[in-house]
Amino acid sequence: MTPRAGMLIAAGALVAGTVTVLQPAPADAGEPTPRPLPRLAWSDCTTKAYPTLQCATLKVPLNHDDPAGRKITLALTRVPHTAKAFQGPLLVNPGGPGGSGRGMAGYVAASLPPKVAAEYDVIGFDPRGVGKSEPALDCEPGHFAPVRPDSVPTGAAAERAAVGRAQSFAEACGKKYADVLPYIDTVSTARDLDAIRQALGAPRINYLGYSYGTYLGSVYARLYPDRVRRMALDSVVNPHGVWYEDNIAQDYAFDNRHKDFMAWVAKQNAVYELGTDPAAVEAAWYRMRDALRTTPAGGKVGPAELEDTFLPGGYYNGYWPRLASAFAAYVNDADPVPLKEAYERYGEADAAADNGYSVYTSVQCRDAAWPRDWNVWRKDNWDVHAKAPFSTWNNAWYNAPCAFWPVDSLTPPDLTNDQVPPVLVFQATDDAATPYEGGVALHRLMRGSSLVVEEGGGNHGITLGGNDCLDEHLAAYLATGKVPRGEGDTEVDAVCAALPEPEPEPVTAAAPTAPEKAGKRAGAVRAERAGVALHGLLGHVR
Repeated sequence: MTPRAGMLIAAGALVAGTVTVLQPAPADAGEPTPRPLPRLAWSDCTTKAYPTLQCATLKVPLNHDDPAGRKITLALTRVPHTAKAFQGPLLVNPGGPGGSGRGMAGYVAASLPPKVAAEYDVIGFDPRGVGKSEPALDCEPGHFAPVRPDSVPTGAAAERAAVGRAQSFAEACGKKYADVLPYIDTVSTARDLDAIRQALGAPRINYLGYSYGTYLGSVYARLYPDRVRRMALDSVVNPHGVWYEDNIAQDYAFDNRHKDFMAWVAKQNAVYELGTDPAAVEAAWYRMRDALRTTPAGGKVGPAELEDTFLPGGYYNGYWPRLASAFAAYVNDADPVPLKEAYERYGEADAAADNGYSVYTSVQCRDAAWPRDWNVWRKDNWDVHAKAPFSTWNNAWYNAPCAFWPVDSLTPPDLTNDQVPPVLVFQATDDAATPYEGGVALHRLMRGSSLVVEEGGGNHGITLGGNDCLDEHLAAYLATGKVPRGEGDTEVDAVCAALPEPEPEPVTAAAPTAPEKAGKRAGAVRAERAGVALHGLLGHVR
């Protein structure tokens, strides 16, 4: 799952419901198709960074069970292959749900070794409802405009107001998109992937998916195992917890990752002067949060916005130095400006974020059952908050529309798969957004898959982000189809060391200067640039 900057996913408990078993479709079966899909008409949409980028659109059925009915439009991008040896299309997805993927094609093509990238048409796409695809959902523009009430309910009245706000959002979606919401879900999106495959004229696809994109890819592989050529899944959604239980796991994991950040700040006391005891640093952070309740920083950053600002640090530690600088400036110098600027950089919602959140709720609320009794949410979230207070209630309100969603929920499919070719799974041990157990769980469900672990890594989205060891495994797989195999009875097939923790920066809102950058080793600078670029595309920074 790759939600927005500063707005995470939610908490919860056991979800009642059965499991839907998807039967794999034979190559000559699948959806009814009274007429073949048209081939894509690519046009030039080059940028300075990606001089060969092309764009196209594809009309697909809103309801794949009614292929002659209403159509919607998907927006696609492509970096075409240049080598004589052509390995087919490589579809790439940054996660979400609700993440725009058009920007991924150029980045992935530029980040892979040139010889490997040259053998693929790298295809990016905005999933149904997202970005340049039509219709693009926006249920309630400005839903996250500051300053919102404190995410932690201070009493019954505050809780009722927050519940009403979530219910209002769900009702707005239902009124605006009543005819569309029943078809904004992962299985429908997976069937879109197969429509893209058909339009590309490819018998099979290659696929690289991050975060929620791992779930989307897994569902596609379950539906169409013989249409998968190669599939790499990075930072894996736990298929056993979709979606309510997975979000409980996130709450605990993000709290742990926030503590890792506080420990890093304590180690950098010479720069940030917030103390050498991680517990004391964390206490200072919560005091800052309390102070913002009465006086929001810059008139924009209250407690909820503070959480929105610091959540991206749980996805990617490359943001830690600037977040720490803003934290220190506020605590030590009573200067709210860096905190306001950090919010505007990392946490503030814009129109794209409104669209992403509308699709996020539409997919997650439709995909699987959520409790419809608010008393369940209340109990679960207070129980979790008592142990993991960093983002639990922020997370709960982000998902709370699912308690009132106007469309009935589906049940998640069984992703057990013994027919798909070897899948390459990447997972960091300390990933907060998709905890480690998810990678292991999917590895067990997909027979013949290979699990590559970043030991000690806490970032979410780890390939093509500066770790050469991980990237070598990905490149070798895309080049040859071979996966690493562990020895003995271990479930882990290969291990890569995590990248070093970031270096501190001065307590200022300004970016590091050229001399500061020059003081770092070239490899560290390259990794930093790759990490920032990747995590921007994955949706952690708007």
